[in-house]
Amino acid sequence: MGSIDYNPWLEEYKSPFGAIAEGGFARFAIHVVDPGIDRVFLSIGREGAVNHRIQMDLHEDGRYQYEFFFNDGKGLYFYHFELEYISTNQQRFTRYYCWSGTNGHGMLVEQPEAINNYQVTCYGKAEVPPKWYREAIVYQIFPDRFYNGNPDGSINSPKPNTFLYGTTEDTPLYVKDSEGEILRWDFYGGNFAGIRAKIPYLKELGVNAIYLNPIFEARSNHRYDTADYLKVDGILGTEGEFIDLMTELHQEGFHVILDGVFSHVGRQSRYFNYDGSYGENVGAYQNIQSRYFPWFTFTTYPTDYRSWWGVKDLPEVDKENEDFQQFIYGENGVLSKWNRLGVDGWRLDVADELPDGFIAGIRQNLESFKNKVLLGEVWEDASNKISYDQRRQYILGDHLHGVMNYPLRTATIALLMEQCSPEDVALAFLRLQENYPREVFYNSLNNIGTHDTERILTELNGNKDKLALAFGLLVLFPGVPCVYYGDEAGLTGGKDPDNRKFFPWEMIDEDCYQACQKWLTLRKEQPLLQDGDFALLFTEKLFGIIRYDETEFLLAILNPLDVDVVVNGGDFASYRHLPLSTELLEELLDGQFIMANHSFVIKGKF
Repeated sequence: MGSIDYNPWLEEYKSPFGAIAEGGFARFAIHVVDPGIDRVFLSIGREGAVNHRIQMDLHEDGRYQYEFFFNDGKGLYFYHFELEYISTNQQRFTRYYCWSGTNGHGMLVEQPEAINNYQVTCYGKAEVPPKWYREAIVYQIFPDRFYNGNPDGSINSPKPNTFLYGTTEDTPLYVKDSEGEILRWDFYGGNFAGIRAKIPYLKELGVNAIYLNPIFEARSNHRYDTADYLKVDGILGTEGEFIDLMTELHQEGFHVILDGVFSHVGRQSRYFNYDGSYGENVGAYQNIQSRYFPWFTFTTYPTDYRSWWGVKDLPEVDKENEDFQQFIYGENGVLSKWNRLGVDGWRLDVADELPDGFIAGIRQNLESFKNKVLLGEVWEDASNKISYDQRRQYILGDHLHGVMNYPLRTATIALLMEQCSPEDVALAFLRLQENYPREVFYNSLNNIGTHDTERILTELNGNKDKLALAFGLLVLFPGVPCVYYGDEAGLTGGKDPDNRKFFPWEMIDEDCYQACQKWLTLRKEQPLLQDGDFALLFTEKLFGIIRYDETEFLLAILNPLDVDVVVNGGDFASYRHLPLSTELLEELLDGQFIMANHSFVIKGKF
């Protein structure tokens, strides 16, 4: 057996690296020196279309090349190489070279059934976001849990049959029945006035954009059970107060992203009206002649109906229903109302549950306004996600600008808790970088915690030094950093509702706050962290990130271990060619001392 080499992470084998624009070209080159080899074929095709089997041109020293034209439409293209041999008795046979499933290198298999194809993402257009978004540092606010801005601390429009906490230090608690249904929703009373009152705090922290969990009328404290898309929840304040908040935020240089929950509504909503609170003939549950009846799917009317993940409190909406579509993204629909009031963007809840055509309709609505961004809640690699047996089109153009970067949170915890090696993190993110179009990769909404996850400090076992490193990774990776309210204050908590405590205004942990603020300041001061190219390097113990352009670089080295380390630049490896030579790395790093769970950043010029 001779040698066969191919690695799409290196441009001598595939150029350009990563995703390809529709109508673009990519050069594939495989190095084959193997007894009996006669011809090499590139087998490539768009998913669902006819595969191309193309004989590659032989160049010097066993290098076979072909430049492929991506003209079969946008989508995922899958490929491998077919190596045709002539045996000593002049019989022809074929072996297959395909992805190994780990790093960029491939493997040789004997049977077609064993082929594991490489992926190329072919996108329709670059998702260039509004300029403000790429420059943003986002702060996620769960409105009920942030601050009550009423001078007397009173609760706006308290809801019937709910609990109000005695103090803001109380730990949130669900009271459920024997079937797990929540009997009474609980509230602290955070409101629009509270967010407005804390704008100085947010500016001092260093954020300049707000992502608000749902604000529309609902029964619950989280408001993912929308009751009326055209009204703000009275416990938060009035529509006028929301407009005042938006006005002041914009005057102070902030942008605002709202949570769009369009997969389902609340059982007690105007549209379903299970309990009749919106009128005895209003809503699908009360009246089969209701405008809203076709929005829902009933098995046995009215008691059995399709609901989100089987949660009866959340009737699922038929997103293919034209009336519902126009209600959400039509010219005078829900999106248009709030966009005209100055909302700067939307985060789509459970984007997996929304058909691609529905997302495209939302995007088209936003395109009719200026400088709006559209993001989606996707927890995995969004390039190859399959949902409801459909390959999703999220990031191929005219859908989402970007997605939430949950893989960053996963990698952060695994790295800092020594559940994986620095090399493992580099592998995971090079795959993501390869699969995402560059603009989409840089449009990721980076997070290390949200309302759906355990608090990051809890995940890190209360280690504040590791929390500082987590904030560093949030800022250093390509994407827009998003801080979940209270993470910078040292809030802890397990699963919902423990991760939704009231902000500890009287007990902000200064160590946590200073660590977060330091990294956010670096993000503001270093344009490289917004648009600079990106490379990863690693040793057995250390993890490194380089952000760079043609003239400058920023090099960060993180020690996730509980022991001090002396750095040797020659120990670092990478899966791609680095912009810094080994000699320069040794000059910059040799002899540096890095304490346990600490980091350092070096800025330099080429």
